[in-house]
Amino acid sequence: MLSGARRAWASGNRIGNKMSNYPNVKTSIGCLAGAWFALAAVAASAQAPPNFILHDAPKPTPELQFRDGHGQERSLGDFHGKVVLLNIWATWCGPCRREMPSLDRLQAQLGGPGFEVVALSIDRAGTAVIEKFYAAHAIRNLAIYNDDTGKASRALGAIGIPATLLLGRDGGELGRLIGPAEWDEPGVVAFLARVISSRAGETRAEVQFTQNALGEQGRKP
Repeated sequence: MLSGARRAWASGNRIGNKMSNYPNVKTSIGCLAGAWFALAAVAASAQAPPNFILHDAPKPTPELQFRDGHGQERSLGDFHGKVVLLNIWATWCGPCRREMPSLDRLQAQLGGPGFEVVALSIDRAGTAVIEKFYAAHAIRNLAIYNDDTGKASRALGAIGIPATLLLGRDGGELGRLIGPAEWDEPGVVAFLARVISSRAGETRAEVQFTQNALGEQGRKP
């Protein structure tokens, strides 16, 4: 047995010596292993904000009408093809004011052709107060959208603000949260990134993917 152990040790030593002659191979293996563990950590940390309700199936979304910062009429239909995080807020709402910087940072991280944070203010004073708030709080990544009629929150059935809806690429509501959240927390960003990378538009597949990412947390009873 001793001689067998010696042979095994010698064989392993020769393999180690040979690998030392190929530093690039060793480096590549190390990088691949590191990347795998990093991806696994991100996947494991993906989670929706507390109290986020994920629907069993996408829900129809009313065709809201509002204006952008230039006074142009807009609607949710303008965002079809993107995953949208629709946030209903107002400058006079304390919790809304506190969460806006995190939404701004989220837009900076994930915003692009496949995703947009749509911060829809219901301020009756119009876009001027929104512009003032954005300037005072260094909100640089969010576009200005305003519904001074208040019809949007009523049409969406939002019982309070802030109210945030997650919409699929076809506009269907995947889930919602009533109340504030830290939207740029790593777990939440990872959760949204997984939704964005799913086969959005095939709504059932999209929701199933999101449910798998979320697990049991936040599912509607």
